[in-house]
Amino acid sequence: MSLLDKSDKEIFEIAEPIWSNLVKSSNIKDYGGFTKDFSSQMLYGANEVELGKQWASNDLITHLSENCKPFGCLRRGLYVSVLYKQTSTKLPGDFLGRLVLGEEDGIVKVYGATIF
Repeated sequence: MSLLDKSDKEIFEIAEPIWSNLVKSSNIKDYGGFTKDFSSQMLYGANEVELGKQWASNDLITHLSENCKPFGCLRRGLYVSVLYKQTSTKLPGDFLGRLVLGEEDGIVKVYGATIF
């Protein structure tokens, strides 16, 4: 069954370990762990030097709370965006996390990951 044909609950089950890994890896600035589920397209644009600069200059992405849950999915074209209510262990307030998933050679991969 295609990723796009799955229910939100089924997509959440796929996305949760991926998002959890991104949060943990970002907090400890682990490039290899952070990029392990990236699509080849994402790997091309996410070089270690640029990620290192982001980790050095952005307190949010290195202090993410591991207690977050997805609350919705948006399907567009070949991709599903999974939305998270994300908090920080250092900064006050709520943030929107977005994980874009798609399939590459039949395997679910990350095509985008952002925090707003």
